[in-house]
Amino acid sequence: MYPPMPHGFEKPYAAFLFDMDGTILNSILAAERVWSDWARRHGLDVAAFLPKMHGSRGIDTITRLNLPGVDPEHEARLVTEAEVADVGDVAAIPGAAAFLASLPPDRWAIVTSSPLRLARRRLEAAGLPLPKFMVTAEDVTVGKPDPQCYILGAERLGVSTRDCLVFEDVAAGIKAGEAAGADVMVVTATHHHKMETPHSTISSYDEIAVRISADHKMLVVPSAA
Repeated sequence: MYPPMPHGFEKPYAAFLFDMDGTILNSILAAERVWSDWARRHGLDVAAFLPKMHGSRGIDTITRLNLPGVDPEHEARLVTEAEVADVGDVAAIPGAAAFLASLPPDRWAIVTSSPLRLARRRLEAAGLPLPKFMVTAEDVTVGKPDPQCYILGAERLGVSTRDCLVFEDVAAGIKAGEAAGADVMVVTATHHHKMETPHSTISSYDEIAVRISADHKMLVVPSAA
């Protein structure tokens, strides 16, 4: 007999919504190389800047800086091109490939702050499947932590956000999932420091599995169950 499971495990869901970078694949080294080069070119303190760029659309990150004479749209395109070219050490989060393969294809989506070209490139580099449904940077007018992306992801799957479990790794995405009305599972595989969160956490997808209920909903269970 297993003890009562924390929030995110005891409830069956109609669909799962996955962030990409840091959640199903690790692209931190590649992203930080590109963004470090960009930050240095613009005279920024790289160490202070890097923590602020994770989880947000590139255009939103650059716009927030309000740098004189800098066109955020143009600069974001340059960053994307550099990121598309730099995927040498992008890798899947442990267990992610098998976990995604175990899900019904029409019951999950990727909801990422990355542009579509970059998302496809990184998924390919990590050996992960291209999902049937995906929401990327181009699909929204405001990025995370705004909930628009997760609301759109649920709409594309034909379900309510309240019937979705969002998998996320950073604060901006967690806030977006919460604001959308979804439950959240925090993936800590790429975290260097412990995150204080009221949500359930996993460090690897090897820790969990999915059972399909009689009404065709998905229940997250410990992988040993």
